[in-house]
Amino acid sequence: MDKQMHLKTYDDVLELYRNQKKIYAKFLTPHRVISTCRVNGGLRDDISVLLNHQSCEPCNHMGAHTKKITQEPEAYLEQICTREGLDWRYCACLGTAANMNYAAIYKEQFQNLWVMAVATGGVEANAGRAGDDAHYYEKDGAWVHVDDIGKTPTPGTINIMIFINKPLNCGSMARAIVTATEAKTAVLQELAVNSRYSDGLATGTGTDQIAVAARLTDEPELTSAGKHTKLGELIGKAVKKAVRKTLCLQNRLSPEGQRSVKIHIERFGTDKKEMIQGICSHLNDDLARLAKDNIDSINRDPLIVAAVAALVHLRDKSAWGILPATCMKEIFSSFGAQVAMAVSGRTDQIETYRLKLSQNLSNTSDKAMLALIFKALAMGFEEKWKIT
Repeated sequence: MDKQMHLKTYDDVLELYRNQKKIYAKFLTPHRVISTCRVNGGLRDDISVLLNHQSCEPCNHMGAHTKKITQEPEAYLEQICTREGLDWRYCACLGTAANMNYAAIYKEQFQNLWVMAVATGGVEANAGRAGDDAHYYEKDGAWVHVDDIGKTPTPGTINIMIFINKPLNCGSMARAIVTATEAKTAVLQELAVNSRYSDGLATGTGTDQIAVAARLTDEPELTSAGKHTKLGELIGKAVKKAVRKTLCLQNRLSPEGQRSVKIHIERFGTDKKEMIQGICSHLNDDLARLAKDNIDSINRDPLIVAAVAALVHLRDKSAWGILPATCMKEIFSSFGAQVAMAVSGRTDQIETYRLKLSQNLSNTSDKAMLALIFKALAMGFEEKWKIT
């Protein structure tokens, strides 16, 4: 048996351990568990261990190892449990490519009720938005690839384990998953994480997993884990803190790091190289060279990021049907002028910027919006260094 690192015991309810590629909880008292686990998943009252396991590396880890995970999941679970001296038949196991050393643990409490969340996660490659085109269809017990829908999925998963020291009825167990999922999505929204498969903001990854464990006692069962209840509040707070922290550790994803023009527009089909090219295409050689050498002063400036973020958000409002398409030319040119003004600092030129930007705005497609932003950035940069 591998040597385990005992992290902490929680009120004689459970013990938390970490060992190499695993972090897991041993229950010291009976628990009801609901999970998305492939083996021993669903709603059960006989689970004794809840485990999160790094089953592969994030990139290019293929071969016999991953083949066994997908084709012999029970044998694989038995193998990893045996190393810890655990009985695989009563173990619910989440799988991921995330590093267990980056697991984030947060506990929230109100009176004698507490909730603990343990999260691991990575979103750089596999973040997606609910409703994005899918890549696989399950038919007759086999997975069939759906052709011609774009980028092939890559590793990236947010796994969340939630522990509650009070009993929950079956309905509130399911509701706890809803509340935790909303909390996870709220973090991705606050961090402006882009879908890698569409031009929308991400709501999760394609392989997220979750498990909720509630202690079984003789106390009355809690009947709701919704947002109006203290239980729901504690779940939301603990999950948000844990997900935010693990993404910072795993992906260096932070509010400060997301303060970037490039990050806010890349979901529309661009990258830093194309952004530089787009800006420089509107400048003479000397200014283009200057802009290229100082791109971070444009990309990271808080006023410029704010203006671009506002424009991007308005584009989303149009895509969601809140703002009518017939008004978007005026809206895009007006807020594009704000982008140019944020770069130049010339508030007196904003009407000039608006008129210039409106002349070539023929539609509000993703491509047209990027062209507008690049032109606005270039216009502001040129004005900033104009000799007057």
